[in-house]
Amino acid sequence: MEFFRISRDIPFMRHALIFNVISALTFLAAVFFLVARGLNLSIEFTGGVNVEARYEQPADLEALRQALVKIGVGEPQVQNFGTARDVLVRLGLKDAANPAISQPGPGGRPTLDAARLSEAVLKAGGPDPKVTRVEFVGPQVGSELATDGALALLFVIAGIMVYLAIRFEWKFAVAAILANLHDVIIILGFFAAFQWEFSLSVLAAVLAVLGYSVNESVVIFDRVREKFRERAARSMPVPQVLDHAITSTISRTIITHASTQTMVLSMLIFGGPTLHYFALALTIGILFGIYSSVFVAAAIAMWLGVKREDLLKPAKKKDDGQPELP
Repeated sequence: MEFFRISRDIPFMRHALIFNVISALTFLAAVFFLVARGLNLSIEFTGGVNVEARYEQPADLEALRQALVKIGVGEPQVQNFGTARDVLVRLGLKDAANPAISQPGPGGRPTLDAARLSEAVLKAGGPDPKVTRVEFVGPQVGSELATDGALALLFVIAGIMVYLAIRFEWKFAVAAILANLHDVIIILGFFAAFQWEFSLSVLAAVLAVLGYSVNESVVIFDRVREKFRERAARSMPVPQVLDHAITSTISRTIITHASTQTMVLSMLIFGGPTLHYFALALTIGILFGIYSSVFVAAAIAMWLGVKREDLLKPAKKKDDGQPELP
């Protein structure tokens, strides 16, 4: 389905060098913030205490957050799970050791004093709270989660490269992966620069952006291959073929990304604190995914010297010995 069709190809590749310089500068800025400031990891990675409580009526999460702030919790994490009457409170190691809400446990591990927390904090969310579970997440578990998350990211990248190399050609695989890594590093750079909390849900959003971004690249590369197969395009230079492929998919790009971005923005605006950083990572990833698929992946493929022969099967010979063009 197309809302509109552009009759003349837009010369994207004419300005490829400028866009690639902008991409490189943005990428370097993201790397700088990652090295200089690092990620603000959540308790899934650093360790802490999870407290689950149940109320007789829907809990007031905002009042509960304010109560946690008053007793010294720096960045309270409060969310519903299951129903509006079930609440999950997450405390980092530093907050869990706050004498107003906890007491030392065996081996010095922070063990939550449920009664004291109920009196000081949980009643702010509603009357008659009942603590149903207290779970300690140690730094060792957090370290394992961080390692598993990094491995998941590497496996996704490797799988995408193998898929693109088989479906298209290694130059397209390299171009797509570099463009996708550009998106991932920029998302991480935003979280490092503004010290937004990086949790498992944000990691899931980063992995989702990888798959989402490569889908746009595959659509453009498919159109490039189709154009190379046309007899009328044999004399067209590669930049012109890339321009045609991108221009012919603009309507589809607008429909797809506009509908997806509308849904993600709805989560960002109306989803509350629980979905805030997840939706924020997706918002940044989708915006830069459009940019990288058009101005980074296609341009890198052009710089790598992709040509018609890379995507078509070798010519067969006729009976008279002359090669038959595909």
